[in-house]
Amino acid sequence: MILTTPDGILTNQLAHSLGPTGSIHGIDASPAMIAASKRDAATAKLNATYEVVDCTLLPAFAALQQGSYDKVFSNAALHWILRAPETREDVFSGAAAALAPGGSLVFEMGGQGNVAELRAALLSAVGRRIGVGEARRVDPWFFPDEEWIRHVLAKTGFEVQQLELEYRPTRCEEGAGGGVEGWMRLMGKVFFDAVGDGEERERCLEEVLETLETVVHAPSGGYLMGYVRLRVKARKI
Repeated sequence: MILTTPDGILTNQLAHSLGPTGSIHGIDASPAMIAASKRDAATAKLNATYEVVDCTLLPAFAALQQGSYDKVFSNAALHWILRAPETREDVFSGAAAALAPGGSLVFEMGGQGNVAELRAALLSAVGRRIGVGEARRVDPWFFPDEEWIRHVLAKTGFEVQQLELEYRPTRCEEGAGGGVEGWMRLMGKVFFDAVGDGEERERCLEEVLETLETVVHAPSGGYLMGYVRLRVKARKI
């Protein structure tokens, strides 16, 4: 099994469930994330290995293109990985080459409309400062619809077995360092980096938060994030 996840926690949890003959190979573009996952796996004595891999370049990693894996799994990572249009198809063709015939590709990612309110507020406030075109260029996410996913999977050698797009409003609690502000500072960092450091960056953040106070703040407290989850199971033909 080969996995891409934003951290190694889920990967190591899955490794716990494997029998004595099962193994997991986790990949991520972050050396720090891979190092932490390796330490945790070694401490727990898990049959899990890790490697620094940029999934947009997956076809270039010959050792992962041998058709030897029975499953490829990704959780909450592909909407970052698929950001660049020119490498989107390579990600799926690389996954296909890693799998044995009949192997499964299973993933969950943000789907079309995911966090639309937050994304629109970011594009608007940042776009006023650096231009809408530049704000769109630095946008780090790609949230596809079902038809796009069906098309690219068929093109790269997969048969879709299950596919669903679910709107799942998720409460984000208020609190120091958390809430929508914490989410924005972390997930929207590349937007604010494009604005620069200092007072203008903070004014931009404040503008975004003022908009979201109206759009996503719940009268009962906290904020409702408009998550849309795309879940897919496909089989290599």
